[in-house]
Amino acid sequence: MAKFDTQDLRNVVLLSHGGAGKTMLAEAMLFASGAITRLGRTDDGNTTADYEPEEQKRTTSVQTAVLPCPWKDRKINVVDTPGYADYRGEVNSAIRVAESAIVVVDATSGVEVGTLQMWQMADELELPRAVFVNKMDRENVSYETTLDALVEVFGRKCLAVQVPNGAEASFKGVVNLLGDGSGVPDELSGAYEELREKLIETIAEADDDLMMKYLEGEELTDVEIAQGLKQGIASGDIVPVMFGAAGSGIGAEEVMDLVVDAMPSPADGKPVEAAVGDGEATLTADAGGPLAAQVFKTSADPFVGKLSYIRVISGEFKSDQQVWNATRSEAERVGQVYVLTGKEQEAVPSLAPGDIGAVAKLSSVLTGDTLTERSNPMTLPAYVFPTPVYQMAAYPKSKADVDKITTALARITEEDPSLSVQRQTETGELLLGGLGDVHVEVAVERMQRKFGVELELKTPRVPYMETITRQTQVEYRHKKQSGGHGQFGHVYLELEPLERGGGFEFAERIVGGAVPREYIPSVEKGCRQALVGGAVSGFPVVDLRATLYDGSFHSVDSSGVSFEIAGSHALSDGIKLAGPIILEPVMRVDVRVPDSDAGEVMGDLNGKRARILGMTPQGDGTTVVEAEAPQAEMLRYATDLRSQTQGRGSFTISFDHYDPVPGHITERIIQEVEQQKEADR
Repeated sequence: MAKFDTQDLRNVVLLSHGGAGKTMLAEAMLFASGAITRLGRTDDGNTTADYEPEEQKRTTSVQTAVLPCPWKDRKINVVDTPGYADYRGEVNSAIRVAESAIVVVDATSGVEVGTLQMWQMADELELPRAVFVNKMDRENVSYETTLDALVEVFGRKCLAVQVPNGAEASFKGVVNLLGDGSGVPDELSGAYEELREKLIETIAEADDDLMMKYLEGEELTDVEIAQGLKQGIASGDIVPVMFGAAGSGIGAEEVMDLVVDAMPSPADGKPVEAAVGDGEATLTADAGGPLAAQVFKTSADPFVGKLSYIRVISGEFKSDQQVWNATRSEAERVGQVYVLTGKEQEAVPSLAPGDIGAVAKLSSVLTGDTLTERSNPMTLPAYVFPTPVYQMAAYPKSKADVDKITTALARITEEDPSLSVQRQTETGELLLGGLGDVHVEVAVERMQRKFGVELELKTPRVPYMETITRQTQVEYRHKKQSGGHGQFGHVYLELEPLERGGGFEFAERIVGGAVPREYIPSVEKGCRQALVGGAVSGFPVVDLRATLYDGSFHSVDSSGVSFEIAGSHALSDGIKLAGPIILEPVMRVDVRVPDSDAGEVMGDLNGKRARILGMTPQGDGTTVVEAEAPQAEMLRYATDLRSQTQGRGSFTISFDHYDPVPGHITERIIQEVEQQKEADR
């Protein structure tokens, strides 16, 4: 691929609800630009962007793909992102490498939940954008209806720059409203004139000089209209709306024309603030500036090794050079720099500022890291990824999988930072967390394909605890004689409950040497050992104080081991006498939902034994419901909430405290524990 200067680059990210046709639009753009010679289809699993087997199996994108399209002596880096909510982490990083966005809308479905969410993400970054209304060749579609819906949801800034020529099976293409008007079919002349007048009026409003000329009745020249449109898009005052049918290749050329002619290049993008020591440096896309590039995606390949996708912010990123990973203070040797088209790699000597490429086998580099010069280190703002809200317990299927699981999990979380792996100390389970059930399932499939590790997913066990509810005293005498020296330890313990979260405390008030000082630590050790298995269902015991207040010893037979055994048995017996109960973890949950869904969501939380703490309207049509809910009821909440709100709700969850389990739930837990013990035998 020819080398392109910064002003000749366009980085555009495709955003949409799942299934709207982003990948097909990207495929049509590649085909129209000559980058590929065959138009693939998502249903056939042969598109350039969806090259992973997991994507081909599901006929949907699960990762970001970079697809360069040469067009009119420019290069458009099309960044195709997943639309499904489980892969929002991929969008979080991908959207930050682009200067503009194309929001794809399905003409048969209109403005969907994912469209709203993606639009909000673009709003937060003040990203110039356009809308591509796809699938105009489907049945029962109306461009007027879709355009009205866009205006209703996103405002009058959504303006058609084209008028569709035909619809459904007779859809032939589009007529450009910014053209000279020649060749407009008679049946479109009315719509053409109306939409063109509205477009020109809005373009004029974006510039004072153009507005004066327009009000005075003068005709705006094509150059003035084009320049006004570009300014309006850059400021966010205009969102051009285009139409097409990506599956048939209709509309792709017009999209690329708009991107090249009206969307900003990296040279027009906002400066980036980088941290330099205790200060900051402002970086622009300047080939003569200091080297700064950021890794926005990592791909773990068992054959090629790690592949780091980079966006060059400043300076020129060259092959065969030394760079400094400023995030981790590690030196790295860059071998060959590549330009990617899906999975295909093309070696290039360098990348200009603003360009996107990839480097293989950088050992210390992770997603979000900054690559600079060692003599002038700086770090770019880190990416923020969504916190996992859905966890499954992962069990290796064989001994061979046990040996490889640690490496595989480390590699897969490098590839996708929105995944998490943690060992649950209380249950001993390995928990794999993600943004939803599909997210976790695909991660497991990838580990099997890439690293040969097979995992079985199970519902996580809830880390229940036990505690006592009243004070009691207990005595235990350990005496054993088996020839020679025997064993003797005799203790009196007083048990009392502590406040929730108090853990375990050991105290003593021995007087007169009833238990020699050297044996008291052994009694404590025995007590701590007894905490592991409780009296109700064998859960760890917490929130109690054990006080050693009396006992006796034998001058010959007593030993540390004897008093350790005595302390352990005494505590176990005492717990049974002190009103033992089961405690369950309670989570703090903040649920953000549309105002219209708040009542239903609160009713569902109440059904999950939650305690509603409050509701806070956000002023943007959403409400945050704050609650505390038992972890046992929230294990599948990511799926439940998505179903209740049609994907419009989101939530965060974190551990808060432990509370006693209600009596009727206790019986069920005991039965489940007994069944598990039977199954493990």
